[in-house]
Amino acid sequence: MTTRRIRMTLVAGAVLAASMAYPIAQQATPEPPSWTWPESRWRTAVARVRAGRPLRPASWPAGARVAVALSFDYDNETLSLRNGDTSPSRLSSGEYGSRAALPRLLDLLRRYGIDATFFIPGVSANLYPDDVRRIAAAGHELGIHGWIHEWTADLARDDERMLMQRSLDTLEALGGRRPVGSRTGSWEYSENTVELLQELGLIYDSSLMADDQAYEILAGGRPTGIVQLPVEWILDDFPYFGMDRFSSTRPYTPPSDVLEIWTEEFEGAYEEGGLFLLTMHPHIIGHRSRLRMLERLIQHIREKPGVWFATHEDVARYVQEHGE
Repeated sequence: MTTRRIRMTLVAGAVLAASMAYPIAQQATPEPPSWTWPESRWRTAVARVRAGRPLRPASWPAGARVAVALSFDYDNETLSLRNGDTSPSRLSSGEYGSRAALPRLLDLLRRYGIDATFFIPGVSANLYPDDVRRIAAAGHELGIHGWIHEWTADLARDDERMLMQRSLDTLEALGGRRPVGSRTGSWEYSENTVELLQELGLIYDSSLMADDQAYEILAGGRPTGIVQLPVEWILDDFPYFGMDRFSSTRPYTPPSDVLEIWTEEFEGAYEEGGLFLLTMHPHIIGHRSRLRMLERLIQHIREKPGVWFATHEDVARYVQEHGE
């Protein structure tokens, strides 16, 4: 028998043995295509979580015309770890967020007197406890961002609750104050997320995209009291600067182009008297050319009269009281 046939025989035997030791589970019945769904099914899916009443104040504090809320998702290594990726190379790009980017970023915010919001996964907080303390000591808000940036939509209710609770406890212990806001990992929701936000006493979330302005979340058609501070991919740094080196396409946007897009979005919010909210990541935005772009944006914003830089909590509490 040839060496190749011997190998094939051994492999076949191993597969057979494994199948006997670990019987293959029967495949679940495949989902019918969505075009076959009855009306009740797609209406139920759409109604599960919706935008409720707008929470748009007639004016912002001290007569400001626009609210500017800068947020930073302090993900670091969790973007790799959540997928079981322990490659030192890819983990090092997350470490950059703490080692190189955060000091630059905190210095920038200090120089312009801006209080921002940092959404921090529990694992990131435990990897970098001194960073969390430094962020909180500088006056910035801490919000939960999952435990290991997990895919929330895949979680059972008890698991999701446990991870949210663990994240709240971790950030409270390190930051000295219990967070009141959440941003889910990758902006994913499960069927239980809104209920758990209520149960755990959070006042706002920043993960959904139904408006440019703050609104109250509806769950099953009922008001929840939870403020949504909506996000948007064009107002996130990752789609412009993120890269998958194993992909056949490696898009990259020059910082000057991102500055133009974000400036126009700010100008629109300013004309409307609304909310301008950015989602950024220290390990992404913290590179030198990109941070210089962010500083130019801040300078442009500060040239306008009537701008209120605020944390997400500040905005959420204000629109709760003054939203129309």
